[in-house]
Amino acid sequence: MAFDGITIANIVAELKETLSGGRIYKIAQPESDELLLTIKNNGSQYRLLLSADASLPLVYLTQSNKQSPMTAPGFCMLLRKHLQNARILTVTQPGLERILHLELEHLNELGDLCRKKLIVEVMGKHSNIIFCDETDRIIDSIKHISGMISSVREVLPGRDYFIPQTQNKWNPLRFCPQYTGDILTYGDFCGHMRSKPMASYKALYSSYTGLSPIIAQELCYRSCIDADLPANVLEDAALHALHDALAKMMQQVIEGTFTPSILYDGREPIEFSSLPLTLYADKTSKPCDSISSVLEQYYAERSVVTRIRQKSVDLRKIVQTALERNVKKYDLQIRQMQDTEKKDKYKIYGELINTYGYHIASGAKSMEALNYYTNKTITIPLDPTLTPQENSQKYFERYGKLKRTYEALSELTVQVKEEIEHLESILASLDIAMQEEDLVQIKEELIESGYIRRKGGTKKAKTTSRPFHYLSSDGFHMYVGKNNFQNDELTFKFATGNDWWFHAKKKAGSHVIVKTEGQELPDRTFEEAARLAAYYSKGRDQAKVEIDYIQKKHVKKPAGAKPGFVVYYTNYSMAIDSDISTIEQVSK
Repeated sequence: MAFDGITIANIVAELKETLSGGRIYKIAQPESDELLLTIKNNGSQYRLLLSADASLPLVYLTQSNKQSPMTAPGFCMLLRKHLQNARILTVTQPGLERILHLELEHLNELGDLCRKKLIVEVMGKHSNIIFCDETDRIIDSIKHISGMISSVREVLPGRDYFIPQTQNKWNPLRFCPQYTGDILTYGDFCGHMRSKPMASYKALYSSYTGLSPIIAQELCYRSCIDADLPANVLEDAALHALHDALAKMMQQVIEGTFTPSILYDGREPIEFSSLPLTLYADKTSKPCDSISSVLEQYYAERSVVTRIRQKSVDLRKIVQTALERNVKKYDLQIRQMQDTEKKDKYKIYGELINTYGYHIASGAKSMEALNYYTNKTITIPLDPTLTPQENSQKYFERYGKLKRTYEALSELTVQVKEEIEHLESILASLDIAMQEEDLVQIKEELIESGYIRRKGGTKKAKTTSRPFHYLSSDGFHMYVGKNNFQNDELTFKFATGNDWWFHAKKKAGSHVIVKTEGQELPDRTFEEAARLAAYYSKGRDQAKVEIDYIQKKHVKKPAGAKPGFVVYYTNYSMAIDSDISTIEQVSK
């Protein structure tokens, strides 16, 4: 989710409560565009991270410390000179802008009490940390913006600080009666929306400060309005509903009734929010104690997912290329198989010419004969330049060629189909890889399958990756293979005969083993294990996934089969969703 004005309002509320009255104990600049302030207040110590990174600007309280450079940058030294032991008077936000003001009080070299402002602008590539005096004159900033870079505003020492009004947006807080300034009316809202012939959610976030596209879509969803419907064609009832939803949300912001949470799609964090997002009712919401913990946890988990995906790009490209090549080969073979369906017709033609060919006139282009297989008369094309015996021989040769092609393709299509299924299973393993160690086994499987050449002198990589481990609600241990090697090990080395085995029907996915320890499994454990098999399969995005399950003793591995490939003949099945949010994970 975008770091919008509502998120900033939540952060301001949190910082007011924890930092107001506190004193700045340490100032560090671990990165060129990042500050880490250590603040003591009410007997506790807090660390405030302020980042003006163009790709990921952030503001939140953290428990983590960062290594600082041996020599502090000039901006850090300036802040230490002025703000060491400074007291934080208050934390504010102008309107619903993505801007945060730290009002500070300190003693200068003469012992006089002075006030300063540390302003954090969280605006994507325009993000900055600006240090001003009490008259809003810029003392310095972490990024210098000259007139050559921006024609709107210079951010340089000695310049006056102001917020550039470049987008003609209104403050949505003005729709609330509790707002202390000029109030906006319903008529104003109608004018703003109807003047914009664009999707309703775009009209919202382009008209009002602090609203991100997700929040705008949420407002449309709460108002039962199609977010893509042009705003200038909305009926009065729809505009009333949208206005009321916006006013109600802004009232929550003014009152500070925030509910910070992270939204998950399975185990992957997809959004965070300071207010409930009913738009994602089908996703799992995890509430957190503070917006700072939300931001720290969300971006830490997202960085893990992003890092693993980046590291798996080369492996994924190799698998995808091989898969596309095999799919094309398989499609061609299937078309060739369809062509061989004529072979039996040519055999019958040859037999009938041998049987009835004695009465064929010389130079005839066809003959009619009774097909004694179907008891119907058929017409057989003939080559008038050939004798009946030669025509018969020609059809038998066609039959023999197509028969040999059919026999060869029957074996080849099975091999190519198995290769496609194997490659799809490797892609599924890449999708669920959570650690770099998980990629090691997948790469080893690709080496053993001949898709990657082992470098000279290198040995087989050591395996430190372990299967996912879950605990059912009834206390049974459930294990999920992360790749085909782990699937084989779980099924044929770890599981015993009476343990239960689960797998998505006719889909690439993980083997799931439930250890019974000689006990009967409750229905709830069967369902939870099936959900794990559904989630860790290619069908996880479907509403329901069909899962096969059977006792391990009935699962066999054919001789020479590829890793992860098994056969079974008598099994149970169930259709179930892939929601595993309520299943306890013991280890990752």
